[in-house]
Amino acid sequence: MEIKGRIIHVLPLQSGVGQVSGKEWKKQEYVLETQEQQRYPRKVCFQLSGSRIDQYPLSVGDEVVVSFDLESREGRGRWYTDVRAWRIEKLSSSDAAAAAPSEAPAAEPEPEGQSDDLPF
Repeated sequence: MEIKGRIIHVLPLQSGVGQVSGKEWKKQEYVLETQEQQRYPRKVCFQLSGSRIDQYPLSVGDEVVVSFDLESREGRGRWYTDVRAWRIEKLSSSDAAAAAPSEAPAAEPEPEGQSDDLPF
């Protein structure tokens, strides 16, 4: 799956040691705001883990396309869903401008001597 938008938050890096495996882990979460609907943009929190954190450095304001997988797991009778990014493409400023909806073109001026006399 893919989603396109702008990074609006970078949450603190989390790390620890797995209880079962004993291996160190780390994850970084980001909040992306989509530009699909100008009036009601959607916010999606996704995460990078392990070496992908260093592979895809992100900061607030970056325009990106995030490829991700969804995964849900059960714990103590509740379900939790993760949005795990596996590839991120940063959009250049020209790509971001092309992806943003453009404004309506300006009306062309009427030639002199011609007018629209319609009452509505």
